[in-house]
Amino acid sequence: MDLENRISLLIELGEYMQSDNEEWRSVKTAAFQQNAWFIPEFIDLAVSGIVRQFLQPDLLRAWVKEYDFPSVTAGPKNIGLVTAGNIPLVGFHDFLCCFISGHRQDIKLSGKDTALFTGIFRFLHGKNAETKDLVQTATLLKGMDAYIATGSNNSARYFDYYFSKYPSLIRRNRTSIAILNGEESPEQLTGLADDVFQFFGLGCRNVTQIHVPENYDFVPLLNAFKKYSWMADNNKYKNNFDYRLSLAILNKVYYMSNDCLLFIENESPFSPIAVLHYQYYADPADWIPPAEDTLQCIVGKDYLPFGSTQLPGLNDYADGCDTMQFLRAL
Repeated sequence: MDLENRISLLIELGEYMQSDNEEWRSVKTAAFQQNAWFIPEFIDLAVSGIVRQFLQPDLLRAWVKEYDFPSVTAGPKNIGLVTAGNIPLVGFHDFLCCFISGHRQDIKLSGKDTALFTGIFRFLHGKNAETKDLVQTATLLKGMDAYIATGSNNSARYFDYYFSKYPSLIRRNRTSIAILNGEESPEQLTGLADDVFQFFGLGCRNVTQIHVPENYDFVPLLNAFKKYSWMADNNKYKNNFDYRLSLAILNKVYYMSNDCLLFIENESPFSPIAVLHYQYYADPADWIPPAEDTLQCIVGKDYLPFGSTQLPGLNDYADGCDTMQFLRAL
């Protein structure tokens, strides 16, 4: 299948994913039934971001042009792809890169996110039978020419061991932080609420720690975060909130809360569900960011705009590793 046909198929896929097609609706319903963290609002949010940021004709063609892929990939390789399942379709960008590159891919899907991907693959297979050779799901990934795997730091050690003899991209735990100066507008703080709460804070692009100036007034921030007070009605989220609140009380840890999130001072950029860590700084010039290999995004003045973390573009590669260049070099 030549490159233009692959691009055309992806454009059709985008139209399908934003449609009210009955079969696609049933796929999204099955995804929620499979994983209660994938509530309909967040499935639609993930799908909308993919369609708007990845599957627009002009964006796709401009992105592909940067890498000078041939019309037909000579000697396509077999790529083993391991996806995560923390947020809906989190592995879509890796699938997209492999599909555009013309390589074949065997995908080991996360057990938490199979319904959406299988629905997408079923659509592609129905549109063009040649895609059945390009995209397949697998339970074991053996005999591949290269691997792209995403998981926790623990699983990454296994990936390093098993895939060390092959070209590979291994992705580990990452998170995001925000830098505030106390001059943020209400609109910016509302955008930060999106960065913190969307997908229940389970993504690597979710802000899990904020850095604020000494004597920072948290009241406007607490009020802005009430946008997501409805999360207190979600059983899975509320259970996490209650558990973390109990721990804070039992351990006599100082905290602030607006009844849907706990603010706890902690130097770690990684925070549990329903908790946002914060750190103070005395002078912006002296601010030292956490270790670079732990961060996916930094939000704030001179960094990413507030409210933009869950809208990555085609060139926003996980861990800063250019997946397309990796595939092109094969």
